[in-house]
Amino acid sequence: MLKVIDLFAGIGGLSLGFQNAGFEVVAAVDNWQAAIEIYKANFSHDVISMDLSQMPDVQIFKNYHPDVIVGGPPCQDFSSAGKRNENLGRADLTVSFAEIVSHVKPTWFVMENVAIITKSVTLPKALKIFKAAGYGLSYQVLDASRCGVPQLRKRFFLVGLLNGQESCLDDYLNDGLTQKAMTVFDYLGNELGIEYYYRHPCSYQRRAVFSIYEPSPTIRGVNRPIPKGYKKHPGDVVDITENIRPLTTQERSYIQTFPKGFKLKGTKSKLEQMIGNAVPVKLAEYVARKIQVFARMNGELDKH
Repeated sequence: MLKVIDLFAGIGGLSLGFQNAGFEVVAAVDNWQAAIEIYKANFSHDVISMDLSQMPDVQIFKNYHPDVIVGGPPCQDFSSAGKRNENLGRADLTVSFAEIVSHVKPTWFVMENVAIITKSVTLPKALKIFKAAGYGLSYQVLDASRCGVPQLRKRFFLVGLLNGQESCLDDYLNDGLTQKAMTVFDYLGNELGIEYYYRHPCSYQRRAVFSIYEPSPTIRGVNRPIPKGYKKHPGDVVDITENIRPLTTQERSYIQTFPKGFKLKGTKSKLEQMIGNAVPVKLAEYVARKIQVFARMNGELDKH
């Protein structure tokens, strides 16, 4: 069983996805206490509180003998929902992740981020570090709705194999994507008890009322009530009535494919942010299983 360390773990979307796929998560790292508390409530392995913006003593990670390091460095400085300012400091965490991986040298690494990172000046810096450390790199922008998640959420995945060939996982990552996007109804049926719901838009130039018979829009870090006097957008599937409501915090976690037994604790605003920032569990599981298939077909599992 391949051992995994999850850096920038948040509430554990990557951890749970890899765990579901049969990997052994041995440790997680984060620097946000609210997220750490939720993580500890749902996992039994070590959780390390650490600021990864400065190069840590990597022996801490080597002691766990990881086969895989996964991580989603905070992406707000790349995100289309933010100001896209790579000088604010959080983009440097992508380089920090690359430096840690290059020093620990696990067999595999997986880095997740927003799709727009492909247009950043930070990604080439990280790629250079990975390549210098001997990693063959594969990367794809995956739409979560075609990977078992009822949500239109495009995310960048970079997978590295130590001493591997460039792009060796590309075909594996693409093989298995569904032709049809998964809808909320496909995943949850009638469990929400509603057919239509309100999702607060980034701008009132965008629609805000959605149907369960389509994929959810991207779950973001904010979840607001319907404002008084809201005017119907041409794209809204129905008018605002007393039966239209926002999804609850718990329901949003389901759209992120966290299981119903997953324990959430903390203030509503922090929970909404943590859920919005999380990697959808089923998306992480999809990538983990593709690594497993590749490793099995190429004899990598025989080495462990």
